[in-house]
Amino acid sequence: MAYGEYMSIMDFLGKEVCTVKDRTDTSSTKITETLLRDQKATVLFEDVNGKRAAGNVFSTRKKVADAMNIPSDRIVEHILQAIDSPCDVNPIEDPEFRSILMETDLMSLPIPKYYPEDGGRYITAGVIVAEYKGKKNISFHRMMVMDKDKLAVRLVPRHLFTLFNEAKKDGKELNVSICIGLPPEVLLAAALSVDYGEDELRVASSMFKTGHGRPLDVGRCDNGLLVPSHSDYVLEGKITLDTAPEGPFVDITGTYDIVREQPVIKIEKMWSCKDPVFHLLLPGGYDHFLLMGLPREPVMLKTVRQAVPRVKNVRLTEGGCCWLNGVVSIAKNKEGDGVNAILAAFTGHPSMKQVIVVDDDIDIFSDIEVEWAVATRMQGDRIIKIPGAAGSSLDPSIDEASKTTYKVGYDATVPLGGDRRLFEKARIAGLK
Repeated sequence: MAYGEYMSIMDFLGKEVCTVKDRTDTSSTKITETLLRDQKATVLFEDVNGKRAAGNVFSTRKKVADAMNIPSDRIVEHILQAIDSPCDVNPIEDPEFRSILMETDLMSLPIPKYYPEDGGRYITAGVIVAEYKGKKNISFHRMMVMDKDKLAVRLVPRHLFTLFNEAKKDGKELNVSICIGLPPEVLLAAALSVDYGEDELRVASSMFKTGHGRPLDVGRCDNGLLVPSHSDYVLEGKITLDTAPEGPFVDITGTYDIVREQPVIKIEKMWSCKDPVFHLLLPGGYDHFLLMGLPREPVMLKTVRQAVPRVKNVRLTEGGCCWLNGVVSIAKNKEGDGVNAILAAFTGHPSMKQVIVVDDDIDIFSDIEVEWAVATRMQGDRIIKIPGAAGSSLDPSIDEASKTTYKVGYDATVPLGGDRRLFEKARIAGLK
């Protein structure tokens, strides 16, 4: 896939796009209903509050890979390589996102209320860029519209939360820029867990350079922050010392999260490119799964490789919300490699509660093949049970008193030393 100098989200929509021409109300559930009808289909809404918006943009691995100009089965290695070899961004003088200085009015944007019990209209594909005392961070955060220039932002206790508290200790508000309509390299980098203070934009730039032959372009906001030039919308503001109730909101498991008192962002400026498209990320949808889960897979891969020499690939499954269930394919050197792979996978992604380890002849991106391996290559006595483990707060079945979960690993690999032919499917030469 070849691009010109500037990319907007329109470049990622592909050829097969379902277009909704009728005016769509942000307070109705029509956007959600349309996106849920076929989550693999990209949808372009021509008129949401008089502006364009698109959903299901990165709802399959193929869409993500195509947009990054790499093969689908190379996504994990692509991210891992960028983590290990980040590269500098390319600052430019006249970024496209500064084409239009808009009236500061969040209510005018195509921001929907996705589900009936949501606390309000939500920005779901917004990446917040921040820096304080030389420490940089870009990260995903859901943001609930309060009025024309205020958002309630959900801050979990990670890096942006830390930057904000550092500023708060000094009696200061934290400058932020919210970017919407971004290339997948930036979205994936924003969901990574890198060391505190490391600049995720350098990881995004490395992915971008590998796929497109040049580093990621960035431009400077009036608040001094460098943000991706490839942003359809950029909102400049500050995380204030004020708080407000945020929620309820549908999280990755498709269940409602609770109401919490959260910080308020005051928006001071709104920019856009010439023909912006607002990215709609369906809560609990395939986009949400992949953009949250894919960045965890490289860490899993690296951890399992430390325990088992020959690891083909790893995957967090859509059925497990790309968060709670996983699959690992290995080539065993010795008996016990399957068990070691299970334990290492849980170390690489502690939020996971179930993992299946299969041989490298199994296509882990085919749920049918994985289930076939479990059905034909294992017995129940090879299930690894780990009670009382720390799990994910997103799992509604977690033990509320102890906040622990019961993890399970399935070693669905062929036993070494036996007749392997008994465990292999009949094949026709030339057919997959």
